[in-house]
Amino acid sequence: MAYRTMSKTTLKFKSSEKTFIEGWKKDFRKNGSLYLLIIPVLLFYYLFSYRPMYGALIAFKDFSPRLGFHNSPWVGLENFKSFLTSPDFGRIFKNTLNISFSTLVFGFPMPIILALLLNELRNEKFKRIVQTISYLPHFISMVVICGMIKTFVASDGLIGSVFQQFTGNNTSLLMQSDKFLPIYVISEIWQTVGWNSIIYLAALSSIDPQLFEAAEIDGAGRFKKIFHITLPSINVTIVTMLILRVGKIMNVGYEKIILLYNPLIYDVSDVISSYVYRMGFETQNWGYSSAVGLFNSVINLMLLIITNTISKKISETSLW
Repeated sequence: MAYRTMSKTTLKFKSSEKTFIEGWKKDFRKNGSLYLLIIPVLLFYYLFSYRPMYGALIAFKDFSPRLGFHNSPWVGLENFKSFLTSPDFGRIFKNTLNISFSTLVFGFPMPIILALLLNELRNEKFKRIVQTISYLPHFISMVVICGMIKTFVASDGLIGSVFQQFTGNNTSLLMQSDKFLPIYVISEIWQTVGWNSIIYLAALSSIDPQLFEAAEIDGAGRFKKIFHITLPSINVTIVTMLILRVGKIMNVGYEKIILLYNPLIYDVSDVISSYVYRMGFETQNWGYSSAVGLFNSVINLMLLIITNTISKKISETSLW
């Protein structure tokens, strides 16, 4: 009896597999050009995302370029222990969370607000001008962006001069520890608000106009339509973007940090990514640096899974 049941299950599985293969072949003959278009994307992720994962083994070795990847001695979890017990751990972990959460709290709603404001504009020419201006910072090189920030907040810069008039302090704002976080967050919003609003504008364009017409007939004003129609209609997009953003909360870009910070403000500006850069390229402690980077990635993965699970239970919106 058990043999017959197993045989039926096997036959059913083989039948489903055969149906799937035949369906895939039929779809490939019909949409072969589309499958060919995705090959460069798959190659990109294989070469630059999945294949380099093998290099994460360096985190468990005392890596030496002279000995090579395979001949460097194993040290197990020693690099991770050294990082977790390092006097720098508490400082850089706190700074990373502080900068990330501040950027999330103040920066995440801004593209949504900008998209809502642009959606309410009726003058198409003015709308395109505003969109173009808001997109521009995204295309400016990070080196140029940081150079502009340093110039503006210098003691004789535009913003620095204004602060000097009110506080009497003629020191550059980037030399003052308490000013680094606001400078970073505000400049980050300026850089990303326009570009990040594109996805919300796309979501807004898919809302049925009849909903707004019905709301107007019922006497709903502009704000009521935003809160009762617009925001609920793009709720899935907002939640999805929030989950993805929380999954990258430990990834504070080292380029901008390194270009802006200096030894006087290490206590508030040094983060995990900049620490990895210094350990890897300045002290050439490759194994230790890889361990710190791997630790950072694991934390991000855990946050992504936790956020996705909570979102699935509360709003029934999730990535999987």
